[in-house]
Amino acid sequence: MKNQILSILVWSLIFSSCKGDGNPSCITCDAELTNSFELCKESDGTASVNGENTGVSYSIYLDGLLNEGVTCN
Repeated sequence: MKNQILSILVWSLIFSSCKGDGNPSCITCDAELTNSFELCKESDGTASVNGENTGVSYSIYLDGLLNEGVTCN
């Protein structure tokens, strides 16, 4: 399960796009198998990774990352 989540995270980082509207609240996260990435809470309450909206609630997404050992500040 951990490898699947990290794999999805890596692919979302590779294929992320820029987001130009709204003022999301963002933090930087680090994982053992990936480069640092930006995690943002969008105005609709969903999480975006490097500008790509995941469609998942920010709190659920962040909890999942933290449970997998990802460090965010």
